[in-house]
Amino acid sequence: MLQETAYVLNKLDWMSEQGIWPNGLRYLWTDAFGVILLVSLYDELGEERYLGKAEWVAAEVDRVLGRPRGIRIGEEPDRDGQYFHYLAMWLYALAALARHVPAYREKGIGLVKQVHRPFVIPGRGVNWKMKEDLSGPYPGYGLGALDAFDGYVSYRILDEKALANEIAEMRVLIDRTAHELTITQDLGLGMMLWMTHFFPEEDWALVQRRRCLAMLDRMWRKDGYFCREPYLPDTKFAFTNYGVSVGLQAAESMPDRVARLNRFFETYQSHDEYDRAAITHVMACSSHFPGLLIANHRARSALSHSPR
Repeated sequence: MLQETAYVLNKLDWMSEQGIWPNGLRYLWTDAFGVILLVSLYDELGEERYLGKAEWVAAEVDRVLGRPRGIRIGEEPDRDGQYFHYLAMWLYALAALARHVPAYREKGIGLVKQVHRPFVIPGRGVNWKMKEDLSGPYPGYGLGALDAFDGYVSYRILDEKALANEIAEMRVLIDRTAHELTITQDLGLGMMLWMTHFFPEEDWALVQRRRCLAMLDRMWRKDGYFCREPYLPDTKFAFTNYGVSVGLQAAESMPDRVARLNRFFETYQSHDEYDRAAITHVMACSSHFPGLLIANHRARSALSHSPR
């Protein structure tokens, strides 16, 4: 696992100076990775300000995006509705905070109780996107291919006992789909690899780890990046490649390609909104320092820190 904290600290200073993050517009996916990053820095460096900043971001997410049930996708007008996989990533971030401030665990459990039933159709699947008030599926969207895996992992990391019923429902869905599921999108591959490393001996994880690594091998381009899909060899995104990097580091695979994609995207410009988007730069930090995204880092940090 990379531990390039100097890179991360410089990037955080630059983002703050530019009003990109954490002092920019709220976006739940980016904020989840950002909170995990800040708590990881606190664990690594022992400086209280990073934990304080993580709690500030969590409070801002509640203030800006929080709804009576669940959390809105983002602050901008076109970021309406709720994504289950964003909520699951936020639950993982709350679990990271709960390592030091136990109240965040109860907060996460409460969020699961708000969103699980509206999103999950027992025995069938998980709605990928819901209306903002969770009154029904968002028009034009169906079931998510990875969402049951997202919930299963985040629920177990958060509290296996309190969420036992919800975990069991997700496991039924996983067992129905894992052996047939073939992922071809870059970020989906990275996130699935990341999820498999928490429970590496479970059947679904063994199948998906092997399948994802084989697909990523097909999608590697000699210039130094993973293409978006196998049939889109010239299409690339920095933030999705950084997600692949996190997955590969979790799986302890292809370290040379992780290093090469980090170098490639450090100077790459897409000449669109992604060049300055918070999601690009926060995910870059996660690629250079996954921290608590990696299970063995979580275990090591647990030995050296106790809750407040």
